[in-house]
Amino acid sequence: MADLITLTSDILTAQINPHGAELWSLKTHDGKELMTNADPAYWSGRAPLLFPIVGALKDGRYRIGDTEYPLEKHGFARRNPFVVREQSDDKTALTLCANDKTRPLYPFAFKLRMAFALSGPILQMSAEISNRGDVPMPFSFGYHPAFAWPLPFGPDESNSAKADHQIEFAADEPAPIRRIMPETGLVLPEPFPTPVTGNSFAPAHDMFDADAMIWDNLQSRSLLWGVPGQQRLKIGFPDTPWLGIWQKPGARYLCIEPWAGMADPIDFTGDFSEKPGVMTLEPEEMRSFRLNVALVDA
Repeated sequence: MADLITLTSDILTAQINPHGAELWSLKTHDGKELMTNADPAYWSGRAPLLFPIVGALKDGRYRIGDTEYPLEKHGFARRNPFVVREQSDDKTALTLCANDKTRPLYPFAFKLRMAFALSGPILQMSAEISNRGDVPMPFSFGYHPAFAWPLPFGPDESNSAKADHQIEFAADEPAPIRRIMPETGLVLPEPFPTPVTGNSFAPAHDMFDADAMIWDNLQSRSLLWGVPGQQRLKIGFPDTPWLGIWQKPGARYLCIEPWAGMADPIDFTGDFSEKPGVMTLEPEEMRSFRLNVALVDA
């Protein structure tokens, strides 16, 4: 494993793994871990970056024009080493560029720059994706952070404490959600009833027996995670219109995943550029996606 990069403020400490530019840990000044314990019995990921796709492809392949390309679920950014370009006590920036490993999977001259900045109780993250080639570049992008469930602020960390945790959206979210076919990872066509009442719901392990819940008609661009009346995490995602929430049932984490893109619909057979959620960058164009995580009182 590559040496972790450590960022510090007077309230938080963050660690980033250059392999995948992955947020590895976020702790309070007194050592309380706010992210997953990465128990391999459930899932050893922590906060992978999803690029150039989000989710699974039908038969593990996609088509551009007359050519098909293989690509694993969530893409290759999480499997590749990034180059550290900037580093200080409270900031770092890392990049991944198109190379001989990525071109057979994704034939575009991309640059993915991932920046982290820690200030007081706030960790700011920004992914900048650039098209450095001379043809339009289709892509999707997503974040996949796994936060502690339960968060370490209650009287204990028993399973009973988990039941008190809530997702509280910034706005009411009455729209139906989407679900995934667990056998294939593809998005089902029919809508499903939302678990949200007003602007909040309490997650339970059995909600994830059928994989992730997906909000593709989302009004909010931020939410609170934790127990009302205790310290919580405020998670802001101003540039990503969709949200996935997922865990392996029984694990001690909840993935709160802002997405710009999602898995293939089960009946999708078109060109990659026509897939729902795929964006296109023109040559020399750049697009950024921010994710902010703040420790807030109550």
